[in-house]
Amino acid sequence: MHVHVNAAASLDGKLSSRRREQVKISGDEDFARVDEIRAAADAVAVGVGTVLADDPHLTLDDPDLVAAREDRGDPPHPARVVADSRARTPTDARILDDAATTYVLVSEAAPDARREALESAGAELVVAGAERVSLPDAFDALESRGVERLMVEGGGELIFSLFEASLVDELTLYVGSMVIGGRDAPTLADGEGFVADFPRLSLRDVERVDDGVLLTYDC
Repeated sequence: MHVHVNAAASLDGKLSSRRREQVKISGDEDFARVDEIRAAADAVAVGVGTVLADDPHLTLDDPDLVAAREDRGDPPHPARVVADSRARTPTDARILDDAATTYVLVSEAAPDARREALESAGAELVVAGAERVSLPDAFDALESRGVERLMVEGGGELIFSLFEASLVDELTLYVGSMVIGGRDAPTLADGEGFVADFPRLSLRDVERVDDGVLLTYDC
């Protein structure tokens, strides 16, 4: 599986404010670029924190991209994936509508009642890991379901876990011309952080987009 992490951050590396509310960091040109990456993916993934904070839909905005997917025999929208160890995704979350298949990755520790509620709401559960989702095992399960290209849109906890498990193949990072600040504001890679064996990336391209810079890395 090819895992492509895409994110937008402020100059000081923040994904949003300390209130963890959605902040517009990029502009229309970058939004269109992100939509194209989604359209090329088999599935789009976020962590449960992003679902709880933003209630994203993770579907395509451009009808031409929807039509192009259908022309090549793909579903109109890529599948959606939520990494959610304790099955906290709300049953009325937009990501659980019938616009696309939604996989919720849970651990064995997720309460049975929550698992049943999510399945009743339309989610396809993937159980992997004891206390926390084992991303390598979960991704193997997704690959067996036909997910060969996965786009990851955040948040910082999930992105850190992916780097920790050496699962990232490509990173595109839009750096916007703004400062957000705040020691408690989420960053590109949160989690426990590395103290050794820091992941090293190879810079492939730098491009000016909107009023910011797009950095593309091979991992």
